[in-house]
Amino acid sequence: MTPGLGAVATTFMAGVESVRRGYSLPIGSLTQMATIRLGKRTENRAPLIKDLVPLASLDDLVFGAWDPFPDDAYTAACKAGVLERAHIERVAEFLRGITPLPAAFDNKYVTRINGPNVKRGKTKRDLAEQIRQDIRDFKSRHKVDRVVVVWCASTEIYIKAGAAHATLEQFEKAMERNDEAIAPSMLYAYAALMEGVPFANGAPNLTVDMPCLVQLAKDRAVPISGKDFKTGQTWMKTVIGPGIKARMLGLAGWYSTNILGNRDGEVLDDPASFKTKEESKLSVLHSILQPETHPALYGDFSHVVRINYYKPRGDNKEGWDNIDIVGWMGYPMQIKVNFLCRDSILAAPLVLDLALFSDFAHRSGLKGIQEWLSFYYKSPMAASGLQPEHDLFIQQTKLKNTLRHLAGEEQITHLGLEYYS
Repeated sequence: MTPGLGAVATTFMAGVESVRRGYSLPIGSLTQMATIRLGKRTENRAPLIKDLVPLASLDDLVFGAWDPFPDDAYTAACKAGVLERAHIERVAEFLRGITPLPAAFDNKYVTRINGPNVKRGKTKRDLAEQIRQDIRDFKSRHKVDRVVVVWCASTEIYIKAGAAHATLEQFEKAMERNDEAIAPSMLYAYAALMEGVPFANGAPNLTVDMPCLVQLAKDRAVPISGKDFKTGQTWMKTVIGPGIKARMLGLAGWYSTNILGNRDGEVLDDPASFKTKEESKLSVLHSILQPETHPALYGDFSHVVRINYYKPRGDNKEGWDNIDIVGWMGYPMQIKVNFLCRDSILAAPLVLDLALFSDFAHRSGLKGIQEWLSFYYKSPMAASGLQPEHDLFIQQTKLKNTLRHLAGEEQITHLGLEYYS
């Protein structure tokens, strides 16, 4: 179930159905296409991840959504403009069968969107209870055993954790008094956890990563992860940044700008929503480069991020990066990146992987923050007192070693020499 039935969600759903019908390959999905090395290199064991661990099959997936607009998935996909019309038409009947439930939505938190398909209630607690009932009804209607909720909706305004988010009791009281510190996304997270449903946060909102809901996830033995799908420019940073640090090259500055014309771009044109995204994007380099440890190389670099709404570009985001690096004897050099990406095409396989891995984690008895899923996020959640890991390659190692552990296989550290292996 996805809060949001826009570009990302409809691209995800149409893509899964296309794969199920044999029209396309699940490119970009680790759960479907990646292999994982097991044992010594000489053993030549590298099964597909989906053959190593018992993930749910694509044929077992059923889709539901909430959205403030009443458009079914077919109409929403056509309006989103991500997929070519021919690719939508071949799964049109399937998409028309997915109609959004009324959303818990408040224009104060996403100012550039205002739709009619919204829930009504005297309090935010009422709305959360309606979402819980939606989840129960969805399970009953589709006769499914398990549900996962993946946030695919827009970025909300910037909110910091405060007193209303400290304990479950304070959070529930805040819902009952309609406290402005309780954003709609938090209602979905609370409802999912109360229903024993894993929750993955694909936006930079303060949603599930607050003390009360982290504790609720532990108490209810439910996996949570987030935040903000790592798709385009930040993905590049988590690839290039570790490369700069691995060679001990200096960084004078990193300037990033984007143009984006989809609904997400329109929402991020609002300064309050952009502040939420900016915080997510800016945290990456500091964590990777560790300026406290390497002050001579990274103690004073400039990091600037800009996002500009440009309607003609639609979902085809373009990101420019100017990277000023410093080499031997202090000589300056530059790296230029121009990434013409398709935002929802990159995000859709992440939704699939997070749904399947979150469900697998739940069945494996894992609960609370799933740091091994940091691979998928710009601003990963981490246990209290720990800094999140942003290096993509360290994240990948953690993800695969977690899968090896859950499958009863030895973790791989690459420490052994060839003649010791």
